[in-house]
Amino acid sequence: MAKRILIVDDSASVRQVAGIALKGAGYEVIEACDGQDGLDKLSGKVHLIISDVNMPRMDGISFLKAVKAHPNYKFTPVIMLTTEAGETKKSEGRSAGAKAWIVKPFQPQAMLDAVARLVLA
Repeated sequence: MAKRILIVDDSASVRQVAGIALKGAGYEVIEACDGQDGLDKLSGKVHLIISDVNMPRMDGISFLKAVKAHPNYKFTPVIMLTTEAGETKKSEGRSAGAKAWIVKPFQPQAMLDAVARLVLA
């Protein structure tokens, strides 16, 4: 059975590029357009989450905190995929539970490498 990955990003093109790469590597992909949509779509077994930071309705850090507060998902690894490259925001993400930080624009293979490391962990 394919590992399920939730992609949360307000950019349809980022979700599409990430989704194509992940599906091509054999993962099942669920897409959400912001943090609130991500929480609404979070059900069943999700092996990994990829989230943007800057989004409407609910930003990625708030989304990450909500995920980690949920008993079924508190150990689910989360990769932040964002334009935010500053150390302050990275530190905030790590404190909230992010396991990896990838800066946009990104190389799909770098994302797939991070996903493979965390899904096996």
